[in-house]
Amino acid sequence: MRHSSIIDAIGHTPLVRLRIDAPEGVEAYAKLEMLNNFAMKDRVARQVIAEARRTGALAEGAPIVESSSGTMALGLALVGTHLGHPVHIVTDPRIDPITLAKLTTLGCEVHVVEAMTGQGWQSARLERLAELMAGLPGAFWPRQYSNPQNPAAYRTLADELVADLGGLDVVVGAVGSGGSLCGTSRALLERLPELKVVGVDCVGSVLFAQPDVPSRKQSGLGNSLFPDNIDYTLFDEVHWLSDDEAFDATHRLAREQKIFGGNTSGSVYRILSHLARNAAPGTKLVGIMPDRGDRYVESVYTHRPAGPIAAEPAEVEYGTAVTSWSFARIPRRDRPVLVFVESNTTGTGMLMLRTAVRLGVEPVLFAKDRERYPGLAETGCRVVVCDTDDAAALHDVVAETVAGRTVAGVTTTSEFYLEHSARLAARLGVPGNPVDAMAACRNKALTRRVLADVGIGQPRFSAVSEPSEVDAAIAAVGLPCVVKPVGESGSHDVLWCPDAETAAAHAAKVLAVTRNVRGQETARTALVEEYVAGPEYSAEMFCVNGEVYCVGVTERTLSALPHFVETGHLFPAALDEIKAREISEAAGQALKALGFERGAAHVELKTADCGPVVVEVNARPAGGMIPELVRLATGIDLMDQQVRSAAGLPVSLAATRAKRAGIRFLTVPAPGRLLQVTGVERARAVAGVDQVTVTGVPGQAVHAVRDAYDRLGYVIASGESAEEVRRALDEAVAQLNVVVEADLG
Repeated sequence: MRHSSIIDAIGHTPLVRLRIDAPEGVEAYAKLEMLNNFAMKDRVARQVIAEARRTGALAEGAPIVESSSGTMALGLALVGTHLGHPVHIVTDPRIDPITLAKLTTLGCEVHVVEAMTGQGWQSARLERLAELMAGLPGAFWPRQYSNPQNPAAYRTLADELVADLGGLDVVVGAVGSGGSLCGTSRALLERLPELKVVGVDCVGSVLFAQPDVPSRKQSGLGNSLFPDNIDYTLFDEVHWLSDDEAFDATHRLAREQKIFGGNTSGSVYRILSHLARNAAPGTKLVGIMPDRGDRYVESVYTHRPAGPIAAEPAEVEYGTAVTSWSFARIPRRDRPVLVFVESNTTGTGMLMLRTAVRLGVEPVLFAKDRERYPGLAETGCRVVVCDTDDAAALHDVVAETVAGRTVAGVTTTSEFYLEHSARLAARLGVPGNPVDAMAACRNKALTRRVLADVGIGQPRFSAVSEPSEVDAAIAAVGLPCVVKPVGESGSHDVLWCPDAETAAAHAAKVLAVTRNVRGQETARTALVEEYVAGPEYSAEMFCVNGEVYCVGVTERTLSALPHFVETGHLFPAALDEIKAREISEAAGQALKALGFERGAAHVELKTADCGPVVVEVNARPAGGMIPELVRLATGIDLMDQQVRSAAGLPVSLAATRAKRAGIRFLTVPAPGRLLQVTGVERARAVAGVDQVTVTGVPGQAVHAVRDAYDRLGYVIASGESAEEVRRALDEAVAQLNVVVEADLG
C-alpha cells in the first residue's frame, strides 16, 4: 500500500487468524497493532497532535512534553519530530534500552526520574513533567491518560475490523490508559450492540478494583492511577494475570503463533485463547495486540517463572483482591444502583461517584440543587433533583427511579444527610447504619450523653436551648469554655470563649440560627463544653460487620484561638505506639457506644493528663483531604473502601506501603479581596509534593479563617519520614504567594 508520508502509513495493520484449538466454527484473530511503524500508540500520537495543531493548543514548532515509558513516547517521537516539534519524554529507570535508543535517535530529549514518589513511578514522572512545563513556554502536554483524543484515535481501528470481518462477537484488549480498548469498543458497540468487551489487566494494578502493587513488573498495561479515559460502563469482563503468567503467555505467543510480541500482546493472547476454547460455534473473537517484543528482550524474554502458572482462571466477585489469573464479570447493562443522598462539596464526593462507576455499580445522585456540586458534570453520574429533606418524598422518588433494578446500597458523603441515608436504607431493605446511631453522631449533645452514660473520656458539657441557661452551663463546665452548635460541620460557629460574656453572646448567636447551610431546620441547641488544652488528633476508623478497625491516627494543626480551623495534617501522626493505641482504642469505644456499624468514621480527640478525650465523632470519612493522605501513606483508599462498604463489595484495609503524608492549607491573615495565587508551578516542582490545589476564586472576599470554608487551597506532600514531609510542605508553601487586595472599608 502506497502512502505519501510516514504519518499517513499509521494504521492499516494486519488482522491474522490464530491457530487455536477451539470448537468448530470459532474464529480467533489477532489485530497486529504492533506492526505500526513503532506500535499502537502511533494512532494516538497522530490524532492528538493533529487536533492540537488544528485548535491552536500546539503552535508551530512548540515543544511537546509527555510522561511515558513505552509506545506513547515512540508515537510522539514519530509524529512530533516529523512535524518539526521538539519532543521531551519523561520516563523512569524501567525504560528498556531499545526504546531509549529509538527515542534519542529520533531526536527526543529523554528525562529519566531517579526515584518513586507517593504514587510510585507515575507520580514521580508527573512531578518532573510539571517542572518541564514550567520552564518551556508554549509547551503542549498531550495528557494521554485524560485526553479524549486518545480513545477517539481508535475509531479507525474499529473501522478496519468491521471492514475486514463484517462483524465480531468478542473483543479483547489490554488496559493501561484506557484509550485503545475503550475507544475501539465504543465505536464497535455503535454498530454491534451485543459485542462482548473483555479487558486485560495485571495483578497489582488499581484499574479494576484491586490494591496497588507498584513493584509489579509488567509494562504497557495496568496503572497506579485512574485514567479519565477508562469508561467502565463498556466492559463485560476483566481478567488479571500475574507477572509470571503474563510473561509465560508472551513466550507462548511467539512459540505457538510465531508472533514476537510484548507482554501486553502475550497477556491478550492468553485471554483470547481461553475465551476461544470455551466459545460457542460461530463466534468471532479479536484480540488487540499492541506492541512487539524487541524492547522486552532483556526482561520478558529472559524471565523464568518463580511461581505457578494457572492453566485456567478463577472466577471471583468483582472487587476481590487476586494474586494470579482470575476474572470477574462486570454487568454492562442494568448495573446495581448505588443511591447517593446529596454529597459534600469539597471534591471527595465527586471522587466517590467516579469510584462507584469503577467498582461496577451505577451511582445515582439525589439532590435538591445540582448546581451546588462543582465537577458533577465530569463524573457522568445520573442526577435526580428532588426534596431530599422530605423522607417520604425521597423514598418515593428513589423507588420510582430504581424500579425493577437491584439497589446495591445507600450512602452519602455529606454530614447533613447521614440520618436521611440511614432511614432510606432501612426503608429500601439494604444494609446501612442504624438511624439512632446516625442521629446520635449528628447531634453533638446526643453524642455527649451517650458517651457519658458509658464513661468514655470527654470534656464536661452542658446543652442549652435558651440564652438564660448559659450561666448555669458555665458554672458546670468552667472557663474558658467552647460554645458550638450541635449540628454544624467544618468548625462552623465553634468558638473558644475566655469569659462568661463572650460565651453568652456566642450562645445567643448560635441559638438564633434556624436554618443551617443546607437549609435544614437546626436543633436550636448550643453545646457549652470544657476547653481541653493539648495536642489534637483524629483516629481514622472503619467498621466492617460491626468490627472496628483503626486505619491510623492523624496529627492535626489548628488555627489560633478563638477558632478551631484545621490548617494542616500529618498522617500517620508522629506518636509512640502506646499513645497511638490509646487514641485508637478510645475512638473504637466511642463508635461502639454510639452503635456505629459500617463504613468509615472520623473521631477527633485531644490528649490530656487523664488520657485521650473525645472531642467529636463524625460518622463518615474524614474531610480536609485526610483520605488522600491515608492513601499516599498506606495505599488504603478510604473513598474506595467506603463505596465498597455501601455497595456490599469486599472491603480490604491492608496497607501496601508505610510512608507519611501531610497537608498544609492556604489561608490569609487579614480581610480583603483575593486577586491571585502565584507560584503554583514552582510549588508543584518541590521534591515530595504530590498536589498543589487552589480553591479560592479571584475576586472573592477573604478573611482570617473562622471555619473550613475560609481556606483557599492546599499543598499535599509525602515522604519516608515526618521531617521529610514537613520540609517539603514548608518549601512548597514558601513558593506560593496569596495576593490579596486589602479591605480598606
